[in-house]
Amino acid sequence: MTYKHLFSRALSANSDRLHFAAHSHHLWPDASFDGQVEAWEDAARMADLKWGRIMGPVWEEAQGHIARELKLPDPSTLSFSPNTHDFLVRIFSAIPKRPVRVLATDGEFHSFRRQMARWVEAGEAELVNAPAEELVATAEAGGFDLIFASHVLFNSGAIISEFEQLAALARPEGPWVVVDGYHGFMAIETDLSAVADRIFYLSGGYKCAMAGEGVCFLHAPPGFAPRPVVTGWYAAFEDLALPPGAVGYAQDGGRFLGSTFDASGLYRFNAVRRMLDGEGLTTSEISAHVADLQRRFVEADALPGFKLLNPLVDGPHARFLAYRGPSAPSLHAALEARDVITDVRGDVLRIGFGIYQDGQDVGRLVDMLGSM
Repeated sequence: MTYKHLFSRALSANSDRLHFAAHSHHLWPDASFDGQVEAWEDAARMADLKWGRIMGPVWEEAQGHIARELKLPDPSTLSFSPNTHDFLVRIFSAIPKRPVRVLATDGEFHSFRRQMARWVEAGEAELVNAPAEELVATAEAGGFDLIFASHVLFNSGAIISEFEQLAALARPEGPWVVVDGYHGFMAIETDLSAVADRIFYLSGGYKCAMAGEGVCFLHAPPGFAPRPVVTGWYAAFEDLALPPGAVGYAQDGGRFLGSTFDASGLYRFNAVRRMLDGEGLTTSEISAHVADLQRRFVEADALPGFKLLNPLVDGPHARFLAYRGPSAPSLHAALEARDVITDVRGDVLRIGFGIYQDGQDVGRLVDMLGSM
């Protein structure tokens, strides 16, 4: 089965390219172009008045798509920002003590690691890193204000699925549990209905949501972090119970909003979700297509001498295969020179799969590797 027709613009823009980095920069489907045009046309037609549409129907449609995908009971717990780092900073700012005692896996993304290292350096945080398989036990031992973990680790593809055990530890007074879902959202079927009242979940459109950058979101459980210190005027709310001059906040997910932003990502995301709904392409259907392509590649044994860090198993799997080997950087560069796009993290070559690929593309990649 092929879905290349949904990506005709991106594929025709470079017809010789083999793009195996769907987990990183997912190629944009044609529907995203339509969404981008819609954003421009609304701005041209409505000018200043466009914000009533953006913060109304466009915003609510995006909330609805995400809530249905994640089985969230209340779409209003969702807010949007250009990147997930904004949300990390706002969540951290809402913790009322210093230093903040933080537990994280030892495989978190660069942005988290850099920010946390700077907070530690400044005396704002104390950090404990735990292997993914020891995260829950370490968290249950107690002593933390913030527990942060990726659903799918970006470097190895390992999956953390113990949401309920982590959620059982969460309290409005602390600790708070934050799940980074960037490699999980629309890549792995995710049901947050049982834990939505206790955990934060953040993700965005750049990867498997196919919508590009600038459209990230946060689910914030009610009663947790009601007044982030880092805040923007979009989070303002006229709370009549506050004394004059006090800083008010929205009572829903809007309390985590910042300030003016480029709304085109919301339009693209909505257009992509409409496309997927129209095609009957659920996360489960796409995952099945990806799993078949991954199986073909693994069975071809195209990377002898490399260790596959996330072998294929029954059940959920990352949208990429992570191969460790000392020649990963040089192989990545050699592939790029031939217009074959993968990505590399240290000594790990990541090969990502999506619905704009088919068995012939996998065969071409295997042949390419065999000739190098």
